[in-house]
Amino acid sequence: MKITNVNTYFVRPRWGFVEIVTDEGLTGWGEAVLEGHASAVLACVNEYQDYLIGRDPSRIEDIWNTIYRAGFYRGGGVMMSALAGIDQALWDIKGKRFGVPAYELLGGACRARMKVYSWIGGDRPSDVGAAALQKKNEGFSAVKMNATEELQMIDTYDKIDAVLARVAAIRESCGKYFGIAIDFHGRVHRPMAKILAKKLEEFDPMFLEEPVLCEHMDAFREIAAACNIPIATGERLYTKYDFKRLLEAGGVDIIQPDLSHAGGITEVKKIAAMAESYDVALAPHCPLGPIALAACLNVDAISYNAVIQEQSIGIHYNVGKSVLDYVENKDDFRFTDGFVALPGKPGLGVEVNRALVLEENKTPHNWKNPIWHHADGSVAEW
Repeated sequence: MKITNVNTYFVRPRWGFVEIVTDEGLTGWGEAVLEGHASAVLACVNEYQDYLIGRDPSRIEDIWNTIYRAGFYRGGGVMMSALAGIDQALWDIKGKRFGVPAYELLGGACRARMKVYSWIGGDRPSDVGAAALQKKNEGFSAVKMNATEELQMIDTYDKIDAVLARVAAIRESCGKYFGIAIDFHGRVHRPMAKILAKKLEEFDPMFLEEPVLCEHMDAFREIAAACNIPIATGERLYTKYDFKRLLEAGGVDIIQPDLSHAGGITEVKKIAAMAESYDVALAPHCPLGPIALAACLNVDAISYNAVIQEQSIGIHYNVGKSVLDYVENKDDFRFTDGFVALPGKPGLGVEVNRALVLEENKTPHNWKNPIWHHADGSVAEW
């Protein structure tokens, strides 16, 4: 079997898909995107075609290492996201070739289903108590929300109190044992992060996400010492070497590699195993589309330390199209009692609506995240 074609597609709301075609009729799908940089990532996928055309798609490790190592320059969001989409598509082909889900070729499942959580509140969180209760009534046992709006390095306590009031509303509406994940989204700097983390303790959050940006790895240990809440991070890290530094720095309890940013299944399964050796949990980042979610579930299936899976059905970013619009086998992604079954179909387990993908690609999106400013006019972290 040989690779004959590599096709790339822009699909709303903000995603990029990769289709790898073989001379034996098998096709694999991957999701290659870095939100806000879809054009750059898909251009990089096209640039990597020289490493793919004519190759045997079953040699995934060899292809992965050739793309990563042979080009001299390596790593970073764009190149690793392009490689991630290619890698997902190769695993999709391999599973289809043998007629089994990809995780069966990675050692087999260590669980029967995966716990999931749902997003509430949007970029500027509001009405979160009612939104969380709705999700609880739908069967979810946990939600995630953005903690803050703009927050300067040193800011006023009215903004801190607003965060506490929102989390209190969820706890009041959903009860003591409902899971609340609070995403600082890199909007909070170390001085305020310590204050906020300490004050949030009373609400027993499930975890705090990105309390500071990963470039400040040395600060995670300090923030962890300021509170008794698990710390999660990792969506903006791209290789096992990035995660090695994070784990060695300490202070992090949950890693969140993104299967469409951190080199795909091949790299993230290694990252997950490395985290397990540090007694650190895995909760893959996935505010993306159905192929990325399917890839996550295949890694969750084989990773003992996987604890919960993000998914973007109903998320505020999904304007115009949503996750299941691109899926033919929608029932396989049904959530029951806050869980989703592991993929059952060969490959990644998602049957892509190719006709819709082709139609969407006729009018490529150009999604960009908002640009925020503080009251003094300086740029704020979004």
